[in-house]
Amino acid sequence: MAKLYFKDKPIIGLDISQTGMKVMSVDAKKWLVTGYGSVDLDPAKIQASLGSEDEMYLEQNLKELLSGNLVGSLPSNHAVISVPTARTFTRTFSLPTEAEKTLNDAIALEIEQYIPLPMETLYVDYEIIDRDKESLTISMSAVPRLLVDRCVAISQNAGLVPVAVEPGINAVARLLELTEEGHLPTVIIDIGPAGTDIAILDRSIKVSGSTTIGSNTFTLEIAKRLKVPLENAHQLKVLNGLNPGPRQQKLKAALLPSLERILAETKKVIRYYNERLASKHKLEQVLIVGGGSNLPGIGEFFTDGLVMPARVASPWLRLNFDGLPEPAKQFRARYSTVAGLSLVDSEEVWK
Repeated sequence: MAKLYFKDKPIIGLDISQTGMKVMSVDAKKWLVTGYGSVDLDPAKIQASLGSEDEMYLEQNLKELLSGNLVGSLPSNHAVISVPTARTFTRTFSLPTEAEKTLNDAIALEIEQYIPLPMETLYVDYEIIDRDKESLTISMSAVPRLLVDRCVAISQNAGLVPVAVEPGINAVARLLELTEEGHLPTVIIDIGPAGTDIAILDRSIKVSGSTTIGSNTFTLEIAKRLKVPLENAHQLKVLNGLNPGPRQQKLKAALLPSLERILAETKKVIRYYNERLASKHKLEQVLIVGGGSNLPGIGEFFTDGLVMPARVASPWLRLNFDGLPEPAKQFRARYSTVAGLSLVDSEEVWK
């Protein structure tokens, strides 16, 4: 759609994840939240709905969310949508300068070598983000066409006008750039309920990775190891975690295998950044976000494991709810992605 015929409106965020949906609107000039809402859904039904236009589960729940489950109100129906990062591919790589003449062929070769899906099934976007006399640095993102098309159709069927689609980790990065010294070369660890996304933010997302370990995994492992109900396991997770206490030994034994798997994936992403990009920028911080970031002691775990300062991000200190009831403290981290989506500048959409 040409911008000539398109009327700009405030942008809202729509986060479609593996476990639910969230919407939010933020007036970026004032950092003022005008409306938000969320709904937790059945992961198996989400996957079915994302995979088939005959499954209307997400459409129905999005309509209900927009019509009856909002805190505050949304200023428009123009939405930037996030798709699950684990279903996307983001890579940054270098090529000789002379390769610019045949850049499409070089991109196709990169996809063939590193992405386990045929190019014709993907939407691919790329740009040259740096160049010198000898080399070009290319940033590339690829997303399955079916996934994007379904997310767009779901939002349209619920009355929204989608104006952009991006991986969830890109939205998180936008929020952190604006609130957490994200101008520094940063490792992002986004621990959601069903999985963890990892990315390197160095002026843009340079590379990303994912693992199926999430905060729900922590709860299940505690319940199994300590032989307690899931509700009790959740309480032990958020109140005790890795901190010293009478049950520390058993809690650490339950949590460490999952945390070690996230750490291993994080080291793999860091290794790609350091070796494949031969970056002159040293990574300076680790920021932990998402619902799983509320695990006590998690910052110290990643500080020790990566030998780099790691901390839980607190972008909420910047957001102003101005009289709206705020999400409960234990749920705020879940809104990181959708807050980042709602902060998209309209110029980003049209550039």
